[in-house]
Amino acid sequence: MAAAIRLARRGVGTTHPNPRVGAVALRGGTIVGRGFHARAGEAHAEVRALEEAGDRARGQTLVSTLEPCAHQGRTAPCVAAIRAAGVRRVVIGMRDPNPLVNGRGVQALREAGIEVVEDVRREECRELNPAYLKFMATGLPWAMLKSMVSLDGRVASDAGESRGLGGEAEQRLCHRLRAEHDAVLVGIGTVLRDDPELTVRLRTGRNPLRVVLDSRLRIPSGSRLVRSAGEAPLLIATVSEDREASLALDGLGARVWRFEADGAGRVPLRALFRRLAEDGRLSLLVEGGPTVHTAVLREGLADRVAVGIAPRILGGANAPAWTRDLGRARLDEAIGVESLVVRRVGRDLWIEGALAPGRDV
Repeated sequence: MAAAIRLARRGVGTTHPNPRVGAVALRGGTIVGRGFHARAGEAHAEVRALEEAGDRARGQTLVSTLEPCAHQGRTAPCVAAIRAAGVRRVVIGMRDPNPLVNGRGVQALREAGIEVVEDVRREECRELNPAYLKFMATGLPWAMLKSMVSLDGRVASDAGESRGLGGEAEQRLCHRLRAEHDAVLVGIGTVLRDDPELTVRLRTGRNPLRVVLDSRLRIPSGSRLVRSAGEAPLLIATVSEDREASLALDGLGARVWRFEADGAGRVPLRALFRRLAEDGRLSLLVEGGPTVHTAVLREGLADRVAVGIAPRILGGANAPAWTRDLGRARLDEAIGVESLVVRRVGRDLWIEGALAPGRDV
């Protein structure tokens, strides 16, 4: 199972919206076939492992991080391939919570006379697919908030400068995170201030869907985001009824989603997040500034935070922090962060952690 888990990790950033799965075929105690799911529409991990093993899998064991499917999707059912290969025993890390699969794969295998062993290294297998599991449980995408701050917690100087706060290693890490997520989200303030492109350039990987919160459709047609819409997907979320502006953006290659405004006249985040998940965007990297981060935290939509800390002290009376008013006046109302990972990234410090259970959702 450890080998299958390592194989599953090779699908990070490519399987969307499918889960990451790894599988190995054993003959005795020796691995004779390996497979992982690379991308939607291609062969599943179990099929790849059995193809590599060939006749050596007959009467032997198949190990998979996730319950094999028993339904016809873009590819044929894995259970059928397992039966055809003559596998005697299947070991799985966890059941697939997808209603099309949940328990049906296990049942079909047992009905075929195949022994099934469940829940081997279950928690490690669950950790492979936080976004998929959250979507199946809630219909919402898994979201990471990412920010770069100074040693005194500022995201920009008093003069509004933020470019170059993180070092080269931190910038490469940011591009890796983009490649690993299905979508990246910013607010219109970030677009107007920094004119970002939000593509993956400092490493090999796919470009995520770039999402801009733009209530009044203020995004300039000459911005780098719009100019690159032909090479990397761009989505503008708005509450504006300006049909002419929407059509103009559509003509430039961007998609425009219109929502009914929330109480503050802004794009309703929960509705946007749900629609993104329905569109297959199950993991979301929030790179927006303090306004966006604060809104996502207030709505209880964040699952993980990642904060880079530059060895600089900016000071400044108006230099912004990475969040604003969260409506939590007391220390015991603070949002807890658990399972911290702390490491050096070039000259900078990098801290990641999961938001504690029990926060407002």
